[in-house]
Amino acid sequence: MNPLLDFTGLPRFAEIKPEHVAPAIEQLLAENRALIARLLADNAPPTWQDFIVPMENANERLSRAWGPVGHLNAVMNSPELREVYNATLPKITQYYAELGQNLALFEKFKALRNGPEFAGLSAARKKIIENELRDFRLGGAELPEDKKQRYLEIQERLAELSSRFSDNLLDATNDYTLVIESKNELSGLPEDVLQAAHEAAQAANKSGWLFTLKAPSYMPVMQFADNRALRETMYRAYGTRASEFGKPEWDNTALMDEIVRLRGEEASLLGFANFGELSLASKMAESPQQVAEFMRELAQRARPFAEKDLAELRGFARAELGIDDPSAELRTGLQSWDVGYASEKLREKRYAFSEQEVKQYFPEDAVLPGMFRLVETLYGLQIKLSRAPVWHDDVRFLDIRDAQGQLAGQFYLDLYARNSKRGGAWMDDVITRRRVQMTEDRGQKTDVLCAATRHAYNKRRGAAATAPLSSVPCPLSSVIQTPVAYLNCNFSPPVGGKPAVFTHDEVITLFHEFGHGLHHLLTEVEDLAVSGINGVEWDAVELPSQFMENFCWEWDVLRGMTRHVDSGEALPRALFDKMLAAKNFQSGLQTLRQIEFSLFDMLMHSNFEAGGGKSILQLLDEVRAEVAVLIPPAFHRFPHSFSHIFSGGYAAGYYSYKWAEVLSADAYSLFEENGVLNPDVGARFRSEILAVGGSRGAMDSFSAFRGREPSIDALLRHNGLLETSGHL
Repeated sequence: MNPLLDFTGLPRFAEIKPEHVAPAIEQLLAENRALIARLLADNAPPTWQDFIVPMENANERLSRAWGPVGHLNAVMNSPELREVYNATLPKITQYYAELGQNLALFEKFKALRNGPEFAGLSAARKKIIENELRDFRLGGAELPEDKKQRYLEIQERLAELSSRFSDNLLDATNDYTLVIESKNELSGLPEDVLQAAHEAAQAANKSGWLFTLKAPSYMPVMQFADNRALRETMYRAYGTRASEFGKPEWDNTALMDEIVRLRGEEASLLGFANFGELSLASKMAESPQQVAEFMRELAQRARPFAEKDLAELRGFARAELGIDDPSAELRTGLQSWDVGYASEKLREKRYAFSEQEVKQYFPEDAVLPGMFRLVETLYGLQIKLSRAPVWHDDVRFLDIRDAQGQLAGQFYLDLYARNSKRGGAWMDDVITRRRVQMTEDRGQKTDVLCAATRHAYNKRRGAAATAPLSSVPCPLSSVIQTPVAYLNCNFSPPVGGKPAVFTHDEVITLFHEFGHGLHHLLTEVEDLAVSGINGVEWDAVELPSQFMENFCWEWDVLRGMTRHVDSGEALPRALFDKMLAAKNFQSGLQTLRQIEFSLFDMLMHSNFEAGGGKSILQLLDEVRAEVAVLIPPAFHRFPHSFSHIFSGGYAAGYYSYKWAEVLSADAYSLFEENGVLNPDVGARFRSEILAVGGSRGAMDSFSAFRGREPSIDALLRHNGLLETSGHL
């Protein structure tokens, strides 16, 4: 059996091969199209059970087959898998575009919305239907046929371009290595970083120390290396990835122009003035202008702090590091490749600790149990290691059980960087919680959903899992699917026989992604399209993840999840107090950086014409001139690696991080008022935010939890930027 067509359990990663992809997807696409044809041929008034459920079942099978393919392409990339992924992606894109443009399907949904059954449906199901009607309009269902064809062509081309953007960035990142043969050139680098670089050189049959542009290798060089020339070399290589400075076949310049142009054309076809308006049609924010005003107001609040941060950094670099000192060898002034290094030195001097010192207190085998204890305390859960087929030996699989011991969710944990894995950190869904109604076999080979229930039922009563499923009657009328998630990071793996150790920033990243995971896994919604993160407005989807970050600054949390990797001692309270004092170190600069990216993204998608008189880089320069105080050198090509908006889901939506940070900071303030480990407030957050998923509007969920609309004050206070009050 093709492992991609087995839906009775978790993906069979060890058995999935590139040659399985095309047959599985083509079979499912054919079956789904045949089902749609049957549904449209049925002249009976559509009902939830006879119209929505069959289509939901079919589309879930397709997503559960294609999901592992996309996941493996991201975490175990190979030429063979990439080729079949890129060859199949247009077929997937075409299918969903066809659904979105199918006027007959649209009419069926409208008939269901206007029919007698609608009033009696649950709020979640009503929202699903309303969302579908909106998405049909946004998907071009009402376009004339000639424009539908053009819309379909745009979707297919955008999918191709986005995939190529990601591939180019991965290839350009993996292609670069720098071997240093003299240890004298590596002064300042921590021992664990040197050991990892030495092991990387040995693995490549080279002598010395090998560095790459992967974050665990690149970031410590920029932060700790005394060798300024080395920092500049690495900075230039990192900042020019996938640009005209590298191999022509990996240059993302033309791809970016075409992506932005096609998005504008897509918006125009659908009657929007620009892609920004189209993007916001399904988000909380009302208009590109509102987003720009929000970003500019926040920039105005943060700018005085950022200017102070930069002035202090330049003064320190000049006085303490000899940078910009006419009597010193280094006369060029503070440069971008000096910022991380000088900032770390300033932090060490001002707060009397270093990131490297802190890192030794966060070994993986203390951090993970500590994070799990936190959510167990807040939400009454149990998290334990489990077993499942995985794609790499480093991957772990865990169960989440409720207070009664019932399985609530499961997740894969893939923490370490490797060449076959794209950069960054992310959560993705494997299986989504839903109630599946069991149905009789209707002439198809096997009712897979009922087969899954038989399998689970047999395991519970001790029957052999290998018994022929089709020979056992379906014992239940319905079953709740256990949600499953992927959690992916790019941390340094263990070296020297010790556990992996994380920087505090990496701990925050881990908590962030686990927050996304909990949003998916702790949902109590039983309808797929609004279960977990499904149906949640994109500018609110970061609320649970950013909310989790706050706990990384709580003594009662950290003291239970730290242990010095060598001595075994817990994090000293004095060191934690220094960390806390430094929490908002350069927060002005960091805030302006996020605003720069967000404003650039929104203006590029709302007030910019690709291929016109202004380039994407020139637009970014204008944004920086308006809001930034720290300007990178002219050779830097940040947009060429801005995966969030060119190959991810954040186009005209990168502002979501700051928008949702207002929500998350204000939500966390209720814990601050009542005790950060208060299980009663935790239960309220779980029931009003995590459990409801997309079954109601995000603002309604926030207000139900907080008792009012959000205020920006908590965000400004958490970032040390509070001067005046304001509201979203």
